Amino acid sequence: MQYINLGRSGLKVSRLCLGVMSYGTSDSKDWILNEEQGRPFIRRALELGINFFDTADMYSRGVSEEILGRAIRDFARRDEVVIATKVFFPMSDEPNGRGLSRKHLMLAIDASLRRLGTDYVDLYQIHRWDCDTPIEETLEALHDLIGVGKVRYIGASSMYAWQFMKALMLAQQHGWTRFVSMQNHYNLIYREEEREMVPLCRSEGIGVLPWSPLARGLLAGTRSANGGATSRAKSDALAQTFYGTQADFRVVDRVRVMALRREVALAQIALAWLLTQPGVTAPIIGATRMPHLEQAVAALALELSASECHELEEPYQPHRVLGHG
Repeated sequence: MQYINLGRSGLKVSRLCLGVMSYGTSDSKDWILNEEQGRPFIRRALELGINFFDTADMYSRGVSEEILGRAIRDFARRDEVVIATKVFFPMSDEPNGRGLSRKHLMLAIDASLRRLGTDYVDLYQIHRWDCDTPIEETLEALHDLIGVGKVRYIGASSMYAWQFMKALMLAQQHGWTRFVSMQNHYNLIYREEEREMVPLCRSEGIGVLPWSPLARGLLAGTRSANGGATSRAKSDALAQTFYGTQADFRVVDRVRVMALRREVALAQIALAWLLTQPGVTAPIIGATRMPHLEQAVAALALELSASECHELEEPYQPHRVLGHG
């Protein structure tokens, strides 16, 4: 396993982060694995050297955090892993049960800590931008959470570059804790982040943590123009709104040709490309089959030449902004 600093911070994280959204309850998504099914993936990730795990309070309404917390307790030492979780989306029907207000942040972190079974979160991330709360209120509350030891570092997720720059500027002006990471939508099929967000993160020393690095399975070959081959591919309505143009499938074809030439899985090619991109710290991978996890780690050893990267990139066509909602 390779390790890297998260942005300009001193925090060392593995070059791959295991996202545990896939482990929880199947009440809303039938492809999600239960605890008994999901624990082996967390254990195997630890055996492979992954020390970085990402979840969110809203994943299976907190069950994902509970599963991760129990697995870390049973399979690792708390001080040897980096736990990241997120806050923003509704956790109740109450008006203050969502968003990034001081009230909700203070309640949400305590609830996440209880579910995770830990005294602190290594990386606490705002899951989206909250248009109903002044960003100053959010930043000061996050700074206070670090001050009382419940959070070690703070990060952000999908938003516009101007919003992120505003937050960074205000934190600097007021002496509040600065974001060290940006978890954004970025893969071979969706590269709009290269226009503004990735250059901003590189300039400001922010670690980039791409979510959906395989375009919800499209870059792994589990989807085609005629439908999906896995239960998630068949039922994932969001993926159908994100991807599916002829240009998208031309990119997948390039990945498939290169995978055959290199005699590796399609996912390895797509991840290897992403890992070569400037500013990228650790793609957040999901795994519901053990070979998916093994292939992702194998991608770390796969080096693509500049000409191969160009071959993969050449069919790309611009997209509308996706993933900020």
